[in-house]
Amino acid sequence: MEKIIEESKQGESLVLEHKPENTKKLFIESYGCAMNFSDSEIVASILSGNGYNTTQVLEEADLVLVNTCSIRDKAEQTIRKRLEKYNAVKRINPKMKVGVLGCMAERLKSQFLEEEKIVDLVVGPDAYKDLPNLLQEVEEGRDAINVILSKDETYGDISPVRLMSNGITALVSITRGCDNMCTFCVVPFTRGRERSREPQSIIKEIQDLWDKGFKEITLLGQNVDSYLWYGGGLKKDFENATEMQKATAVDFDQLLEMVAVGFPKMRIRFSTSNPQDMHESILHVIAKHPNICKHIHLPVQSGSNRILKEMNRLHTREEYMTLIDKIRTIIPNGSISQDMIAGFPTETEEDHQDTMSLMEYVKYNFGYMYSYSERPGTLAGRKMEDDVTDETKARRLQEIVDLQQKHAWLRSEEFIGQTVEVLVEKVSKKSTEEFSGRNSQSITVVFPKENYNIGNFVNVRILSCTSGTLKGEAVGLSEMN
Repeated sequence: MEKIIEESKQGESLVLEHKPENTKKLFIESYGCAMNFSDSEIVASILSGNGYNTTQVLEEADLVLVNTCSIRDKAEQTIRKRLEKYNAVKRINPKMKVGVLGCMAERLKSQFLEEEKIVDLVVGPDAYKDLPNLLQEVEEGRDAINVILSKDETYGDISPVRLMSNGITALVSITRGCDNMCTFCVVPFTRGRERSREPQSIIKEIQDLWDKGFKEITLLGQNVDSYLWYGGGLKKDFENATEMQKATAVDFDQLLEMVAVGFPKMRIRFSTSNPQDMHESILHVIAKHPNICKHIHLPVQSGSNRILKEMNRLHTREEYMTLIDKIRTIIPNGSISQDMIAGFPTETEEDHQDTMSLMEYVKYNFGYMYSYSERPGTLAGRKMEDDVTDETKARRLQEIVDLQQKHAWLRSEEFIGQTVEVLVEKVSKKSTEEFSGRNSQSITVVFPKENYNIGNFVNVRILSCTSGTLKGEAVGLSEMN
């Protein structure tokens, strides 16, 4: 559940530049976390080279793909509804093919293809390069499936086709998979074991983005802090590496430094971090470079040591609080956000109060909060009874949300009177006379347009706020332009 689900982006369909030589039409829709949206760009890039242009009109598509998420039951239900819609269209246009990509593909492969017969192909997160072959199988009248998890696939050699929506911010994948085995999480089973991408391919992708005018990148992985390149292979096999491989290995603080120094006018974010893997050296790199954003998303899931142990979180409440203290000392102007689960199996009222007291200690800027939903295939799903009632989960979640709202107000108010650097990303939703962007701390800032443009770095003096948005006036362009 460390994958952040941005509700506003769910179900976005991808639009690429039209290639006149391509004759087939692809409709691709994404659900879930940033990693899924990044993967959809890789898929689109592969299919663009195989005769497909994208369309936003479902009814005219030759191929419909949905990139899926298994993180919560609600996500899976949403995708099932979309599959029903696709199949209603398919009855009118029988030549249309439907495929499921991503985490649900891995988890429900036989159900989709054999039992329910609702899709033509099922493709797991490590098998996207096999799509042209799988589509050939479908054309020849066979169901097609590849959900084999890879030890080394990172798609480092595929240049993702970017969402053409803003041309300002982009996702750059640096790791795939996860080794942490949190008992509530499907990621190790749907995305495989953790492996890192070759550093030069990352630098090359960022250079390409810079050349195209992008101003901000997010280094992306299920667990970026444990990035480790030693020539390829799984992270868990590093202990068997040669002495030379160990001596020349690149870890996350080194990669972050390489990117910050190599692209001093590019703003750098990263997500997601894991408390037990975030070392002090990373914090010093963040503090040192003005182009690295001063925001750390640091999921904790619970404030109770007993529940953390049940979740197999590999850190204690006390260790987490010590890390928070280090962040506050080394990056005093930084923001911290959280993931929190209410109602994990066996959670007592005392455990819940431990979560509330941890939140009081940290006072997060913002967070992503969920009530526990059992995911089939996880250790919690197999071994633990989901014994907290829905009513209790709902109440505890509401208490967590209310407390977070209170802290968000406090944290927003701290910015009043400050001047912050904002990357202008778009016109504000509420007023066409205002621009919207984020500051280094990942807080949304709106201000009157004046003569500034999307893509500018603008210094904005903050005059007022809500719990989630800062409002101010521009005082000039920043040195980042």
